[in-house]
This record gives sequence, structure tokens and C-alpha cells, in this order.
Amino acid sequence: MKNSFTRAITGAGDTAAPMLASSGVRAGRRRAPGTALTKRLLVLLATFVAALSLAAGPAAAHSVVLSSSPEDGEQIAQAPERVSVTFNETIQEQFASITVVGPDGNLWSEGDPIVEGSTVSIAVDGLGPAGEYTIAFRVTSTDGHPVSGTRTFVLTQEGTGTAGEPASGVAADTAEADDSDTGGPAVWWFVVAGAVVIAAGLGFALRKPKA
Repeated sequence: MKNSFTRAITGAGDTAAPMLASSGVRAGRRRAPGTALTKRLLVLLATFVAALSLAAGPAAAHSVVLSSSPEDGEQIAQAPERVSVTFNETIQEQFASITVVGPDGNLWSEGDPIVEGSTVSIAVDGLGPAGEYTIAFRVTSTDGHPVSGTRTFVLTQEGTGTAGEPASGVAADTAEADDSDTGGPAVWWFVVAGAVVIAAGLGFALRKPKA
């Protein structure tokens, strides 16, 4: 009688063990979807970062000014024959524009601009009143992006040149966009929004289930 009772208990224990093991397997399988979702989100994040890197390359490749002649803020006693602006890459010749506007509001540059590789220049037939002159430029990068800006220099002694027509806002119109204008704000808003969405998804996938 005692042996039969012992065998009954032992048999019950043997039956319970597989049931517990099976229950553990099912629990593990229930957790699997969360793990898979996390992996998918991580892959999505990696893909997003890679795509962003590819998109940011061209945006950062726009032309930038390396130097000018006269240099920005330079003081000179005599007018140069030409003024020029040099960029970090080749400039498209057909879209180049450069002017020199004096402190009197008149144009002091003449003729058409000349593009030689990464440098755009224009002739100056003498200068007039002493004071600050503005070099205003607008060019197109090799990627088709327009780049505008201004550089200034100071004439310390009055020149004997003949003024051209009034600038009529030429310098202001040419310099509407800054040298470093790349359309960046729109790109970075997209980056921030994408990062927030992915972070929210990761947080949801990694959160601990309620007991």
C-alpha cells in the first residue's frame, strides 16, 4: 500500500515537470514577438541613419568662398584692375554674377564677369570716393545650387575712376542667400522627426510587461 502511494506521488511529479517545461517554452514563445519587433526597429534605425548620411553628403557639398581679392575687410590705397572671389570648387560660367558697389551707391565694376575654374572676377575701371566698397556675387555650384554673398574692402584714398549707374539694390538682391545657405533647416527637421518616431518605437518594444 505504501509503495503504491509513493509511486503515485512520483508519477504525478514526473507529469508536472514536462507541463512546467512546456509552459516555460510557451512563455518564451510569447516573448519572441517583442524581441523580433526590437530587431526590426534597430534595422530600421540603421537604415534611416545610412540614408541620412547619403542625403547629407550632397547638402554639405555646396560651394563656399575660400578667398577674395581684395580680401574681405582689407584696406587698399589704389583700385585693383579686377576684383575676384574664389570658391572651393568649379563654378558654372553661364550663371555667374559679380558687381562692385561703392559707398556712393553706384556701380564701380564694368563689363561681364569672367569665370576661370573656381574663380569669378570682374574688371574695375578705377574707384571713386574713399570708403567701403561691396563685392556682391551670385554663382551656381556644380550640383546646381545657387550660392550668394558679399565681401567688402575699404578704399583709403579717393580714386579718379568714373562711376557707373546707381546700383538700385543690386548688391542687396544678389546677397539674399548667404554663402553657407544649404537648405539645411528642412533636412534637420526631417531628421529630428524621424529620430523621435524611431525612439518611441524602441521604447514601446523594450518596455517591461506589467506583472
